[in-house]
Amino acid sequence: MKVKPEQLASHLKKSLAPIYLVGGDEPLQIQESCDAIRKAAREQGFIEREVMNVERGFDWHEILHAADSMSLFGDRKIIECRLPTGKPGDQGGKVLREYASRPSEDNLLMVVCGKLDGQTLRTKWAKELEQAGVLVQVWPVDAAHLPDWISRRLASKGIQASADAIALLVDRVEGNLLAATQEIDKLLLLHGPGRLEVEAVADAVAESARYNIYSLVDTILQGQAGKSVRMLEGLRAEGVDPVLVLWVLTRELRSLSNMSREMRRGMPVESVLGKERVWERRKPLVRNALKRHGLGRWYGFLQQSAQIDQIIKGQSLGKPWDELVQLSLAVAGKTVISKPVTA
Repeated sequence: MKVKPEQLASHLKKSLAPIYLVGGDEPLQIQESCDAIRKAAREQGFIEREVMNVERGFDWHEILHAADSMSLFGDRKIIECRLPTGKPGDQGGKVLREYASRPSEDNLLMVVCGKLDGQTLRTKWAKELEQAGVLVQVWPVDAAHLPDWISRRLASKGIQASADAIALLVDRVEGNLLAATQEIDKLLLLHGPGRLEVEAVADAVAESARYNIYSLVDTILQGQAGKSVRMLEGLRAEGVDPVLVLWVLTRELRSLSNMSREMRRGMPVESVLGKERVWERRKPLVRNALKRHGLGRWYGFLQQSAQIDQIIKGQSLGKPWDELVQLSLAVAGKTVISKPVTA
């Protein structure tokens, strides 16, 4: 049978299968699914655990030997087979099929894979493991579903977050579920359960630098040229790598270019902001920036950022921080540098 990661806890409360095949592209969900299975197994007396890492030269018959051998203390046993490639080969497939044909009540087999593609799931060994036990297939959480995932994660900690707080958290963690989990744990530690507003997220999830990069981007969009230069100076003084500044700024420029292109095609600005998931508090900044420059200028800024990337990599001449000042001032609507940042 197939069980989704979010359904696994409910399944484990009802029953424990003799075999679990767990795999996918998202490490955190794989780890947490395996942890949940191990915990449920321990509660049902599977005390001993034998871990096998499948590498070149691995003897697949060790799985059968482990299943047939009695535990030293007579305990029930978890046999954990880690198969990163998801490809056991002919010999491995044959052994897994043999195990699936006669699973033991005293053992629980957990096969943990990397990506499980359609071709792999159609193999005889994968089908027979699923028929004899449970398949837990993990899919990456895409951008459209990440807000719901974060909202559920927060709720599991007793935190009710505003829509803007969730949107900001989504923006900061960039789809990295492990980073999201760490930030949620930090928010729980700092603020405890209860209502969470966007200001608390902005403070807690900010960069450690005195002038954080995300605030710099907002300052540039506001058209505050002088303050933008001072913040760049602060970031440089804090030892922030210019590649991080460029990365965040380029991401914003790419989003603004996409929005400008949609507006040229006739999409209303509010629809564009919704499509790009601009959180409510930033909408005035983004609206003003879109009024300040047309599509051609946004494309030009992206070309400028690509040139800065070449400079940072040493593939073109120039001083990264001076070039970042030039780009920031241009986006802010200014063309004259009053106080350049030297390399």
